[in-house]
Amino acid sequence: MHDRVEKRFAGNSGPNMFRAGDDGDQASHPVDIHVGQQLRIRRVHSNLSQTELGQKVGLSYQQVQKYESGKNRISASMLYEIASGLNVPVGCFFDGLPQPGSRKGAAIAPEADERIAYLATAEGRRFVEEILRLPPKLRTRTFAVIRAIAGDEDKADDD
Repeated sequence: MHDRVEKRFAGNSGPNMFRAGDDGDQASHPVDIHVGQQLRIRRVHSNLSQTELGQKVGLSYQQVQKYESGKNRISASMLYEIASGLNVPVGCFFDGLPQPGSRKGAAIAPEADERIAYLATAEGRRFVEEILRLPPKLRTRTFAVIRAIAGDEDKADDD
């Protein structure tokens, strides 16, 4: 996922290269994608569904989905409302991005990598909750089984 965002940003030839919206010909801007990922993480961390967050700020769950995917840009006023509804500072949605003017634009790789994004899903949270219910010794064995299934049994000895 990071590679895709980085390639999109690296190929940017001007400020209007990236546009969010319903036009399928234009890609979402990497910052819009990052802000959407941060929104999803904060929403899930707050134990709110898309519908519940939408009701708090006057949106449909579909609109929250579009914001989270980066398909639609979030206006400044709506970002403020969402931050208020989640009880977080507005700036937290930009955590992990390079400072404007730092010339590190091509290196944008959202902090919310696929591991964090998975943990922000209902399935990811259930997985962690179930693992944590296991006694520590069984947790270690379960981890070894998962690594073996994934084909990483050689790496397990290195840890």
